[in-house]
Amino acid sequence: MRAVVFTAEGQLSLEERPTPTPGFKEILIETAAVGICGTDTHVFDGEFEGTVFPLVPGHEATGTIVALGEGVNSGVFDFKVGDHVAINPSTTCGECEFCLNGHQNLCRFWNGLGVVASDGASQEFFTAPAGNVYKLQPETDLYEAALIEPLACAIRGWDVLPRRIGDHVLVYGAGTMGLLMAQLATRAGAATVSIVDLNQDRLTVAEECGIELRYTSADDADREKWDVVIDCTGNLRAIEDALTRVKPAGFFQDFGVAPADGTAKFSPFRVYRDEISIVGTMAVLNSFGRAVEMFEAGAINAKAMISHSFVLDDYEEALELFRRGSGRKLQIRPNDTESRVLIP
Repeated sequence: MRAVVFTAEGQLSLEERPTPTPGFKEILIETAAVGICGTDTHVFDGEFEGTVFPLVPGHEATGTIVALGEGVNSGVFDFKVGDHVAINPSTTCGECEFCLNGHQNLCRFWNGLGVVASDGASQEFFTAPAGNVYKLQPETDLYEAALIEPLACAIRGWDVLPRRIGDHVLVYGAGTMGLLMAQLATRAGAATVSIVDLNQDRLTVAEECGIELRYTSADDADREKWDVVIDCTGNLRAIEDALTRVKPAGFFQDFGVAPADGTAKFSPFRVYRDEISIVGTMAVLNSFGRAVEMFEAGAINAKAMISHSFVLDDYEEALELFRRGSGRKLQIRPNDTESRVLIP
């Protein structure tokens, strides 16, 4: 089979490899689609903590089961060859302080498929632990369902926010995560949802996803402050601006991934005086199953969010397109026959 491999920091190749054999309680999956996200660029550039090269990237994945390892169905599972599935890429040790205290996403030995030390899904076939594999309904679109992993991250984001009926929510950034957080906002009880992005094309996608209040600057909105402000950009200037938009007793969430050594300026006095809550959110925590159910219930407009698909040969092109901020969600479809523009 063929696989994209990050051979070293800043280097990739397309390799022929043996098809993996599933081990004890592992499942072999034929890859349908795997999304590209900012984490992939951080991994490729050697900026993600703990990455071990060589590594097959790809952590937002769906596919079809082709083989079951020994012991997969010896407990609660009932997987079958031919099942359509989505994969939670996060694996944890189950033994450290954070795992034992219910914060597995902060595990000191956290490992993400295609991110740290286990190969991901940018190959024709890949293996995953049975406990990380989730069945999909037969009618669920396997390509669109690759958005379930980022949706699970967005649900985790809302888990640490207040979810009060009638709040006004402002989201910075209309990329994949911003669009997901904004679409979930009404499900979380928001009275209004506003989104800010400098890229007008992304605001067009936001409109297609049902987000009515769209701006290139929060200064253009009909209000000055919001109950909940979420940064999905990781841009330090955006974060600094976003913090000034939070109402007294409101919440600011740092969702986007800022540079590890970056610092943002804010007023500690205002945080104190106005009782501003600042919260972070990291990956997935007990939210993947809910993401499957929310996706299959139609909570997001997946079709509007995916603009390009690429075969393995064009992985480098896809990565460069992502870096330029072009298109919408970009996917690798390892078993497809040609790259496609799905939404011009």
